[in-house]
Amino acid sequence: MTSRQQGRRAVVTGLGVVAPNGVGADAFWKATRQGVSVLDRISREGCTEMPLKIAGEVREFDPQSAIDSRFLVQTDRFTHYAMAAADLAVADAGFRPDSGQPFAVGVVTAAGSGGGEFGQRELQQLWGQGPKFVGPYQSIAWFYAASTGQISIRGGYKGPCGVVASDEAGGLDALAHAARSIRRGTDTVVVGAAEAPLAPYSVVCQLGYPELSLADQPDAAYLPFTAQACGFAPAEGGAMLLLEDEQAARRRGANVRAYLAGHGATFTGASRWEESREGLAAAIRIALDEARTAPEEVDVVFADALGVPAADRAEALALADALGSAVESVPVTAPKSGTGRAYCGAPMLDVAAAVLAMEDGVLPPTPNVTKVCHDLALVTDHARPAELRTALVLSRGLMGSNSALVLRRGNQP
Repeated sequence: MTSRQQGRRAVVTGLGVVAPNGVGADAFWKATRQGVSVLDRISREGCTEMPLKIAGEVREFDPQSAIDSRFLVQTDRFTHYAMAAADLAVADAGFRPDSGQPFAVGVVTAAGSGGGEFGQRELQQLWGQGPKFVGPYQSIAWFYAASTGQISIRGGYKGPCGVVASDEAGGLDALAHAARSIRRGTDTVVVGAAEAPLAPYSVVCQLGYPELSLADQPDAAYLPFTAQACGFAPAEGGAMLLLEDEQAARRRGANVRAYLAGHGATFTGASRWEESREGLAAAIRIALDEARTAPEEVDVVFADALGVPAADRAEALALADALGSAVESVPVTAPKSGTGRAYCGAPMLDVAAAVLAMEDGVLPPTPNVTKVCHDLALVTDHARPAELRTALVLSRGLMGSNSALVLRRGNQP
């Protein structure tokens, strides 16, 4: 490690959110803090007659006002969300790239499904009208890396770029990837994930997941950690962050909102929820060790909260295994029960909520959930004030990934 690389720490200086419960960090946090549930019947064309009835749609987003028209025609909805969230994060951080240092800024995104809506449209034109009616952007718009590519092109960011093509835990893994880039010498990384799985082809693909909730009432569709749990409601949207090297951020007078203190990742196999207990506990321990954080120092846990009884039980036991007696008192929350699970975007929204919760000194509730059937101190009903210095964010993927991230409140050691 060079002298330049020694002591480099990744910090959050900007937040950008496009979520079912609000566009922009302020709107998102207001709804999250209030425990607003926006789960509702799917209204997207071609989806209304499918077995999946309830999801979290982004309804307050106007792509025409957020994205230049020449990029709109080249990209899918999932990239529209990511580009808009990236713009919001950069603006929130007050960041202006140095035109003489284009290689100092990188981009990392995570994606679990890519551009299904765009791809479906082009394939329909192929089989309905012929190959001459397939647009040239089909080759890139559906691709997992489309968001990374478009964000870097629009911003002129030529530093280390990448994409984590993964299940839900990929959102946290993308943050770890970005933090490693910063430790290796990159000053700034735009990082995050946004998904758009509510199109006919995408929904059909999801119907193969046994964990998907097919409930037909919004207040019953996604009830993690309860006896009524019947799976998860999917969602679209996500969040992007601006990560910077701490010293670089302070040199430009940026507000350090949070530190990425530690990350751990393991793999236990698709839908092997009982086995995820051991894998998730291991990921938590790795993250705590990297952050040099004792279990009793964790002030809040943002749970994965799949809403599948076996998975919920495994998560509760994993927390007990990793945190020991501290699990009896640490508050646990799952705001996504009110918005739905946005695949790779879900843990990114939890990270955004964790940063805002630490800044505001408030524990957001778990919407729609009242009576908990696991040994967890789950925050329900309403928000609670709390002194929050350290947050633990958890994520598991349907394909078997387990990931844990430790965040520390900004402007503290």
